[in-house]
Amino acid sequence: MDRGAGCEPPLLVLVRVTTACNLACGFCAYDRRLRFARVTLAEAALETLFDLLASEAARRHRIGEAPPLLSWIGGEPLRWRPWATWSRRARAARIRVSATSNGTTLADPRVRAAVLAELDELTLSLDAEGARFDGLRGWPGGAERLESSIRELVRERAAVGSGLKLRVNTVLMRSTIAGYPALARRLAGLGVDELCFNALGGRDRPEFHVDEALLPRQLEALAAEMPRLREDLAMQDCRLIGGQSYLARLLRAAHGTPSPIAECEPGTRFLFVDEHGRVAPCAFTGDEYGIPLSAIGALSELPARFREARRARCAPACADCPSTQVFGKFAVDSTVMAVAEAT
Repeated sequence: MDRGAGCEPPLLVLVRVTTACNLACGFCAYDRRLRFARVTLAEAALETLFDLLASEAARRHRIGEAPPLLSWIGGEPLRWRPWATWSRRARAARIRVSATSNGTTLADPRVRAAVLAELDELTLSLDAEGARFDGLRGWPGGAERLESSIRELVRERAAVGSGLKLRVNTVLMRSTIAGYPALARRLAGLGVDELCFNALGGRDRPEFHVDEALLPRQLEALAAEMPRLREDLAMQDCRLIGGQSYLARLLRAAHGTPSPIAECEPGTRFLFVDEHGRVAPCAFTGDEYGIPLSAIGALSELPARFREARRARCAPACADCPSTQVFGKFAVDSTVMAVAEAT
């Protein structure tokens, strides 16, 4: 069954539905050990968002364009109880639906059944093999449990004929990047359709980043291995996505070289909705460009409003854009950058 070509959707709407999480990840802003008030997106805001998305999906259907992709994130979105209900409503309105999860709920066969019934895509987070992953995520036995859940999900997907795309995202760190090729091959062997990755960022937990930030030589070594790795994974029907410009962006960051963005066409291909019901071009510009859902008449009006806001005040984040989708994280690219171009 075709599970997509691994390309970016025409409009991705990322929704952080909750800041609550059950894991203790030292690099994450939503680590369960951190003391702050956890917030869940209000039902009224969800109703407004649903109406906007349904109208946009209908408009795109009329003109023969692909539907938007609604993507739940957190915190941990699969511990947010209404996720299946809202996903079902969205798909009934011709909206594709995905979620990014830590996978802790997937040991429950009822959750796996709901994933197969209500989602078009599921992205799981897995950063290393074995005990190293368990320690990074504060989840004893987590790697083994997550791999077991992946096996069961793949088996059940085949049994019911689901078209679910199963992706795994990996946060590359100084202590784990050397093991990424082996991890990638292992995941392909489990039946994962697609792999993606990002470099550890320092905005959320700078104290963790000091010791685990990637070194340029580590990214150079991974870039050199990419062509063979992509070929090996393809033999197992698994895609490793992330374009040439994306690898170049990661290497610039490792060198401490900023990547300013003069024009990203804000709001045309990507929208971010936070837990307070505020819509922005990305997760890093909500304070400067965010608009309450209640103040939006149609999603199609947002690009012009965001451009005007940017002309009035450019967000500091744009001076070194951290939005991975701008640089092609989800693009399919069978070639690997020439390392010299990025240095």
